Amino acid sequence: MKFFVDTADIDQIKELHAYGMVDGVTTNPSIIAKSGRDIIEVTKEICSIVDGPVSAEVVALDFETMLAEGRKLAKIADNIAVKVPLTWAGLQTCKALSDEGTMVNVTLCFSANQALLAAKAGATFISPFIGRLDDINLDGLELIEDIRTIYDNYGYDTQILAASIRSANHMSDCAKIGADVATAPPAVIKAMANHILTDKGLAGFMADVEKAGIKIL
Repeated sequence: MKFFVDTADIDQIKELHAYGMVDGVTTNPSIIAKSGRDIIEVTKEICSIVDGPVSAEVVALDFETMLAEGRKLAKIADNIAVKVPLTWAGLQTCKALSDEGTMVNVTLCFSANQALLAAKAGATFISPFIGRLDDINLDGLELIEDIRTIYDNYGYDTQILAASIRSANHMSDCAKIGADVATAPPAVIKAMANHILTDKGLAGFMADVEKAGIKIL
């Protein structure tokens, strides 16, 4: 499973990239706004750090403006994936941009039917928001399973990009049910390394090392 980091924090991206944990980045205007920097400037910098897809989101709601924004964003770098909402205007934009060879991430997906429409429109990625479904007592992971089944049934190339990830358990669950990608905040990706028995084992090991006076350098 590919890891996309859901942030516009350059330092966090660089840190995780150094560990080999960044296959791509997802951003949106709200995330970038927190940095206080220009959207185009920040996106361009992220694209220079990461080789994989960098999602940059349109802000328009109508097809004509959405398409114009998408084309502008696509010019930032070759690894831009234009992010559009799962509306009819978004699907129309997805179809137009995909036909032009631009990667498209269709976001705000909450049903298998929506995911099927996105695949037929040529989406590179579909982003089901599992955490937001869990928030209203629906099973976000079940949606991932349903999309996986449909895409496998018909051989769609659209990649399932699990979004709205809230925990390290979400990450492993998405991997087990076949999500192609999961995008998560840096803190969630870092939490995946944590385990109380690892900490306990390391503490015991270091105590033995100190007692024995072992040195390597």
